[in-house]
Formats: sequence, C-alpha cells, structure tokens
Amino acid sequence: VQLVESGGGLVQPGGSLRLSCAASGFTFSMYLMSWYRQSPVKERELVATISSRAGGGVTNYADSVKGRFTISRDNTANTVYLQMNSLKPEDTAVYYCHVPSRNSWGQGTQVTVSS
Repeated sequence: VQLVESGGGLVQPGGSLRLSCAASGFTFSMYLMSWYRQSPVKERELVATISSRAGGGVTNYADSVKGRFTISRDNTANTVYLQMNSLKPEDTAVYYCHVPSRNSWGQGTQVTVSS
C-alpha cells in the first residue's frame, strides 16, 4: 500500500487549499478513506472520512471543519481529495491520508495558515 499526499502549502486566513492523496497497491474503491491532521500542540485528529464505492461514498467530518472542508474521491484515478475553504490559523497542521482497514498512512503534507 502506498499513499502520497500533495497540495499543502502556506495560505492566508480565509484562503483555500486542495489536498490530494494518490493511492496504489490495493483496490482503492473498496476501502473507506480518511484524512487526519496533527499539529505540534494537538494529538492526531480525524478530519474527514469517505466510505467506499459500495458504501455510497458517505462523508463524515469533524465538527471543527464541518461546512468548510469537503472530502471526495475519484475511484478511477485512485485519489482522495480534501478541499479546504475558509482556512483558519488553527487548521495549521500536517495532513495525512489514511486507510483504516489497511492501517496505512501517507507521509503527510504541511498546511500552514498565516498572514
């Protein structure tokens, strides 16, 4: 299993970023996918999940990002996305892609929200 995140960077408060996670080594469409984040001052936090194709692609979000972030997936491209809008300084963290049932993590991508 390989997960490669991209799309992080420095953005001003109120700005947007789109993270991508390219997956390989397993049948992507069959698995629930998730995004986590971790900052130096907080434990790793679940941000969003999206169920498998068979599960209907149902999404769930942490209360802290609900209404601002959108998780989606492209089963043809084996990629999961995290669209982040109205970013706040407290969203600053390393964002990780995760396949819970395979216990697999990507290397993470840094998101910094600062003026």
